[in-house]
Amino acid sequence: MSITPVPQGAHLTRRLVQLYAGLALYGASSALLVAAGLGLEPWGVLHQGLAERTGISIGVVSIIIGAIVLLLWIPLRQRPGLGTVSNVFVVGLAMDGTLALVPEVTGLVARSEVMAAGIVLNGVATGLYITARFGPGPRDGLMTGLHRRSGRSIRLVRTAIEVAVVVTGFLLGGSLGVGTVLYALAIGPLAQVFLRVFALPGGEGTSADAPAPRRSILRR
Repeated sequence: MSITPVPQGAHLTRRLVQLYAGLALYGASSALLVAAGLGLEPWGVLHQGLAERTGISIGVVSIIIGAIVLLLWIPLRQRPGLGTVSNVFVVGLAMDGTLALVPEVTGLVARSEVMAAGIVLNGVATGLYITARFGPGPRDGLMTGLHRRSGRSIRLVRTAIEVAVVVTGFLLGGSLGVGTVLYALAIGPLAQVFLRVFALPGGEGTSADAPAPRRSILRR
């Protein structure tokens, strides 16, 4: 049985749709965690803490931090892709847009449901944008760059970065709670599931500007 090849343009279109849908959903999922008020993902704790101190919206803070982290790629000799640069802007804009639309959530049950929805949606978003293979997010690139330059394990580097981020964010007033713990426990398994669900068939999307995702790179 022969398989009719799909035009390369269709491959590229699907990858772009996955990239931007994933990034937009990532921002929306982060916004849901903020709305739930039960704890944020590690970088979200930092973003919220800085937003509380500066009066800038959390989405704009996310963009600023993403841009700063991207500048740190220069001494690490990391090469950004389209997904890397898009990540900086799309996630923050989607986050602010979602927060503007989502009504205030009250009651523990409703907040727990919104928190769960945010965590699951984050896994969906991760699967979408990573399988598009347009380059890692700024924060993951920082992790892999430090791993390569220092010789330390990915696990150690990632843990050190996220502990520093969470502690700093918490001291600034960021929300640390049960949502943070559940996110840490659930995002790995969820991401692995959705990486398989959204994987491009036949190795689509593999290119020089789009490195294959490593097992350890599960968040932006």
